[in-house]
Amino acid sequence: MLTLGIDPGTARLGFGFVDDTDGLRCLEFGVVETPSAQAMPGRLLVLYDAIEALIARHRPDAIAVEQLFFARNVTNALAVGQARGVVLLAAARAGLDVAEYTPSEVKQAVAGYGKADKAQMGEMVRITLRLAQVPHPDDAADALAVALCHAQTAPFNLRVGA
Repeated sequence: MLTLGIDPGTARLGFGFVDDTDGLRCLEFGVVETPSAQAMPGRLLVLYDAIEALIARHRPDAIAVEQLFFARNVTNALAVGQARGVVLLAAARAGLDVAEYTPSEVKQAVAGYGKADKAQMGEMVRITLRLAQVPHPDDAADALAVALCHAQTAPFNLRVGA
């Protein structure tokens, strides 16, 4: 199964492809950045076009998206929610299944500890995918972690009928 993991954001959206067909391997990762001076509708269009192009290039079986973590910054939460909506729309247009995971579920699946920090997560992504370096920027490493979480969680969920 090829999974596209997404760490949503409007300024920087992380993405990462993980293939678990024959072991776990990374196909591609990176970020989509939008210009801060651009109005939100234009930024969302940039994100949509980029996600659509990534889907067309790799044809993933599923998309895994980090769920919105609502902390203190309401403005940031709304912007992240808009980016998540764009990702969900692109997935629906492509007919792809979408799985959503909380940050603690991702950390638990990848690092074995639901409160792992960024450095721990980056290193576990690097080790698990046998990469030479920790993926940068953090948004790309986070997206790969979301894809890894799905690669490790989806088979179990299928077996138990979740």
